[in-house]
Amino acid sequence: MLHRQYYVEQAKVDGLIARKNQKSSFYNGIYDRYQYPVLTREFAPVYWRYDLDDETNPYFMERLGINAVMNSGAIYLNGKYYLVVRVEGNDRKSFFAVAESNTGIDGFHFWDYPVDLPDTCPEETNVYDMRLTQHEDGWIYGLFCSESKDKENADLSAAVAKAGIVRTKDLKNWERLDNLQTLKSPQQRNVALHPEFVDGKYAFYTRPMDGFIETGSGGGIGFGLCGDIRHAVIDEEQIISRRIYHTLTESKNGAGAPPIRGKKCWIHIAHGVRNTAAGLRYVLYVFGTDLKDPSRVLAEPSGVFLVPLGNERIGDVSNVVFTNGAIAKENGDVYIYYASCDTRMHVATTTIDRLENYLFATPKDPLRSADCVRQRCELIGRNLEILNQ
Repeated sequence: MLHRQYYVEQAKVDGLIARKNQKSSFYNGIYDRYQYPVLTREFAPVYWRYDLDDETNPYFMERLGINAVMNSGAIYLNGKYYLVVRVEGNDRKSFFAVAESNTGIDGFHFWDYPVDLPDTCPEETNVYDMRLTQHEDGWIYGLFCSESKDKENADLSAAVAKAGIVRTKDLKNWERLDNLQTLKSPQQRNVALHPEFVDGKYAFYTRPMDGFIETGSGGGIGFGLCGDIRHAVIDEEQIISRRIYHTLTESKNGAGAPPIRGKKCWIHIAHGVRNTAAGLRYVLYVFGTDLKDPSRVLAEPSGVFLVPLGNERIGDVSNVVFTNGAIAKENGDVYIYYASCDTRMHVATTTIDRLENYLFATPKDPLRSADCVRQRCELIGRNLEILNQ
């Protein structure tokens, strides 16, 4: 028999899915934020978490809980918005699940079953943070972190990160390809696939790392090419967005969503990390690369693009925002999906035109306090002239 508490819990989920999202009062002219997250752990179907049988679960206890939903790849298909969400169970293991919406800002609901990835790596312990690319070769690719124990290190927390690759046509049937190999980088995370061929090859944005957490000698976001994506091997990685002292990328940085084709450039929404007394702080920043040569940077506006605000600062890993999914529609609208504090999913909306104005009209970081003051005083001077007219 179905336990009667099911109806109570299901009503809560239904209420969240039916809730309409509204733009918040936040303003910066670049993008709009929204009042509610688009997904939280409370959106997970009741039948994912509870045994519904009142005989085997008389107290209706949660058996397989969900701790968080975060770091989602995103794609627009057949008139609907899809997120491939990183779902973290109470057991700390992550898995992928598809959630869909008709609007892109609310109404997201999970499919009946999580994604069942082909289990081709026996040493793999955890998978997370899938970036979706609708490639011109006709496939939808998913690149994600494949984590396993570092058996050469006695530290129980020591791990190895690799870039896993899958592909699909419908988000239901997935083919697993070989993990990406980068011959000069021991570990890889935050890898994204460029949506078009570059010089007839597949182009990847990488993050060279010496270790699982520390980038070490890794200089920033890399760019590399390979001929065969089924057995992807990158010989050389060119650093295109460098880590820089006393900036938001000082500790590390990494690709976010696969780049968006604009009118003037490829638009990259990435994350930067700096260390603080309260731990690592993750924020988002934006840069633009040449449409014909995506390894050539054209625009690097100063400072942060998006940071956690208000309740977004509270969660499992405080004071963090992270993105690995965005949708750009044919009409120029852009939906940026970001997680806060490794806990929940949000959306910010903007347009191609606004993003490119931000990229090319926002001044570059001069990297020194004295020069930053001069830069700001120039802006103040111009504005006071206008105000005093």
